[in-house]
Amino acid sequence: MSARIAVLDDEPRMVEILTMVLRRWGYQATGFGAPEEALEALRKQPFDLLLTDLRMPGTDGLEVLERARGIDPELPVILITAHATVSTAISAMREGAFDYVEKPFDNQELRTLVERALDVTRLSRENRYLRAEVRSRYAALEFVAESEAMQEVLDLARRAARSRSTVLVTGESGTGKELVARAVHYHSDRVGEPFVAVNCKAFAEGVLESELFGHEKGAFTGADRSKAGLFERAAGGTLFLDEIGEVSADFQAKLLRVIQERLVQRVGGSEERSVDVRVVAATNRDLRAEVSEGRFREDLYFRLAVIPIHISPLRERREDILPLARHFLAKWNEDLGRSATGWSEAVEAHLESYDWPGNVRELENAIERGVVLARSAQIELDDLLIDPQDGADALENGNTAQSLQDFLDRAAAERIRAVLGQVGGVRVDAAKQLGIDRTTLYRLMRKYGISD
Repeated sequence: MSARIAVLDDEPRMVEILTMVLRRWGYQATGFGAPEEALEALRKQPFDLLLTDLRMPGTDGLEVLERARGIDPELPVILITAHATVSTAISAMREGAFDYVEKPFDNQELRTLVERALDVTRLSRENRYLRAEVRSRYAALEFVAESEAMQEVLDLARRAARSRSTVLVTGESGTGKELVARAVHYHSDRVGEPFVAVNCKAFAEGVLESELFGHEKGAFTGADRSKAGLFERAAGGTLFLDEIGEVSADFQAKLLRVIQERLVQRVGGSEERSVDVRVVAATNRDLRAEVSEGRFREDLYFRLAVIPIHISPLRERREDILPLARHFLAKWNEDLGRSATGWSEAVEAHLESYDWPGNVRELENAIERGVVLARSAQIELDDLLIDPQDGADALENGNTAQSLQDFLDRAAAERIRAVLGQVGGVRVDAAKQLGIDRTTLYRLMRKYGISD
């Protein structure tokens, strides 16, 4: 959309000439013959620039400048002045005017001045938008990282962000791999550029190639126009390739070449296009095992895993469970307009003891369900629609990944929490009741993420 420019002068002929010239240059120019009329228009709709005469009866250009800046502090104002008032115009620039132009003005001089002023407007608005966008994105990226393991993940993501190296994020489904990818992007110098995410598993192979690399008109049935791929659309920013372990061997070869050469060729095209993109990939598969079994290219694995970041499952960082639950409680209260204040002891016991095979995603779903279904300000176990025995059943029957050591660790953690509760958190008394010394108790509490 072309820039909107307001022109104010008490001489109708001058307004007519200026608006005609500005429209010829491709701008949307609106003329005004009275200051109050122009100021009222500024209140009702945004303008990108104001051209105003300095000397007008009643309200002069200096007052218009002051009041216009009160309406929009970032609106550039160019003063139109006669030679006799140049000194006044220069003084006005100290008060916030962008510049001035003398009557009679040279068209090219005026055009250059207008372009400069509009550049300032554009950059100011872009910066404001980007600051707001980054703030909103960071708000969505509020990591809850009480555990040492997750703090290490975030520290590694921040350090990786300083480079342009590819990053491979691994971990079970629902652990927050995309959040880590976004953290890499938003801590990098690419933060003002696009972050583009694609789930590779969601597309058939041919469609994925077109989606990532783009296609030319007529490349296949239905390709009625050329289309840039995600590599091109993410130019200057970060491309997040989720579920990278699901792509075929043929596609792996094409992807490897694009990452190595930083050149992309659209489907059906012959021209190679240079792309400047930071690639972050993620998978819930063990890619080293996939390489050993011949299902994933070794050279692509090493190209992707320049900086590997692994996210532990939630059951291995239990100290994050309750802080995460409280975070989701606040989030869904706000999003849904509810006022749940917390949960019962039975809910808390379940949150802490359950293994969360769906990880953080499953925990968030459970809290959202509780906020929606709670009959009072306190969430009860039946509000979660979860059987209280789910955790025990998972241990005894369904959790094939549970080793004997895991079972024993969990039982020990539950026993320590119970005893601490009985003695009011007094560690000396808890150690005595457990039959261990205080040093051993402190070590176990750190290991299992138990607080007083």
